[in-house]
Amino acid sequence: MKEKAKIWIYILMLIGLVLTITEGCKKDSKVDYTGQKGTVTDIDGNIYQTIGIGTQIWMAENLKVTRYRNGDDIPNITKQTKWDSLTTGAYCWYGNNTTNKAIYGALYNWYAVIDSRNISPVGWHVPSDADWTTLTNYLGGAVVACEKMMSDTVWDCHYYNNSSGFTALPGGYRERGVGFYYICVEARFWSSSQFSERDAWCRGLASFYLYVKQFNSFKIDGYSVRCLKN
Repeated sequence: MKEKAKIWIYILMLIGLVLTITEGCKKDSKVDYTGQKGTVTDIDGNIYQTIGIGTQIWMAENLKVTRYRNGDDIPNITKQTKWDSLTTGAYCWYGNNTTNKAIYGALYNWYAVIDSRNISPVGWHVPSDADWTTLTNYLGGAVVACEKMMSDTVWDCHYYNNSSGFTALPGGYRERGVGFYYICVEARFWSSSQFSERDAWCRGLASFYLYVKQFNSFKIDGYSVRCLKN
């Protein structure tokens, strides 16, 4: 009987050890990075500030890379009619003006976002629609998150608290068949998630609707990109 009791004690100890390890792994998978700052560098040598928000680490600046991760160029398309006919990746600067690069980064079509050569730095990715939802939910929902995400400068004379450190920048966008719109007024960001054969999921923030808007848009439109750490 004593031998059986010892065996049961060993078994219970092993079970306890397994439960401890499992619980530790669960905790490690849900690390709260809130407020942690850092940097990441893309293949062009651009250095971006990063910020931890909940269990995620985001770029705190808009992507401005002009090459895929393997070194291939992303075409810079300036002519609107050519932009509208694309089914492959491309980028531009707002208004085709390179002075907008430093603050607002580039505008990309969705084909560049999902190209297998990768637009993101190594160890990072373009967020899915679900990733964006995780962010806004952590910050209190689409309405509350908006002011927490918007930069406290450059928004057409309105100032927001940017308490999350996300620093959403109103880089405007490029619309199919029309051209450039709403710099200093609206930010539109791609997700990597497809909505339909024609459209993909996006997020928008603007000084005239003040919530983080989830919507679908033509894949050939030109929007900003934020990357998320793997």
